[in-house]
Amino acid sequence: MSQTQFAFLKKENVPSRDQLQSSIDALGFDLKLDPKFTPFKDEGFSPCILRGEDNVGFEIFYERTSDLIEEDEDDGEFKELIGNNDYSISLCWGGSFKDCTCVLMVSIALAKDFGATISYEGDGKETIEGMQGGIQECLEEINKGES
Repeated sequence: MSQTQFAFLKKENVPSRDQLQSSIDALGFDLKLDPKFTPFKDEGFSPCILRGEDNVGFEIFYERTSDLIEEDEDDGEFKELIGNNDYSISLCWGGSFKDCTCVLMVSIALAKDFGATISYEGDGKETIEGMQGGIQECLEEINKGES
């Protein structure tokens, strides 16, 4: 089952690959984005290296928030969540704890350094502390041998 984490932000705040990688590094996360990662042009699977392992990543999609609102025009809470942000980055993954960890690390970087509002499946705003807890839970499962 596919899961989606949304990052709502201003289009001018969407970071380059190097800016995003610098933020991830500054947070102390052992995650490397694909060197070919290109915001706005990339769509679909984006491979990463997590803690030295290269068989991980997530799907990424860019979209104007006005397009999302049109798709979900009855949901006032969703519109409120988006606020005045004009762009959305969707980070999608399946059931892998490794892939989820990548998404959470990228989400924290987007929230902390680029002003993004993060929401899992559009169900309210995620906090940095909550996402950090999610990373810890995922890493515990990975350390137990779960993928």
